[in-house]
Amino acid sequence: MREEDIHGVSTVRVKGWQAAYAGMVPQDHLDALTVTEDARRRRDMFERGGGTVLNLVAEENGTVVGWAALGPSREDDRRPQDGELLALYAAPDRLGTGIGKALMRQTLVAAQERSFHRLILWVLAANTRARRFYEHAGFQPDGASTDWPVNGVVVPEVRYGKDLAQPNPTLSRRPIAD
Repeated sequence: MREEDIHGVSTVRVKGWQAAYAGMVPQDHLDALTVTEDARRRRDMFERGGGTVLNLVAEENGTVVGWAALGPSREDDRRPQDGELLALYAAPDRLGTGIGKALMRQTLVAAQERSFHRLILWVLAANTRARRFYEHAGFQPDGASTDWPVNGVVVPEVRYGKDLAQPNPTLSRRPIAD
């Protein structure tokens, strides 16, 4: 992600939330989301940097149509080799066009390049479309769940995980001692 992508990423994120989470998250929360505020927060994070989160952007003809974020797992009990898919969104009018799959492929490559052995993600329990998408990508629920309080309503989330194939270690070519 470049600085000039921030507004497009925020548009995809906010419109994605409003479309995907309708009926799952209180509507007043969704209605209060604005691209301007999201872009302001994202710009602040971008300027602070830090390099621990990789933001991947899908563009068509210079327009952001998808976004994914990958970083170290935020779980207290996870190992340093555990990564987390923090976000993956396609513009609502682009769902089903392969943008999400392309972002997932690139995210998995990036996770392996960062030497993550396992990748987790959190998804709303009621978001069956997203859960199917993640299951098709090889993620499985791992039994962990949490409740996300939103404007006085409890929204259940479930955690998914996927073990990542690691390259085979280089075999030693030294002769075996007799």
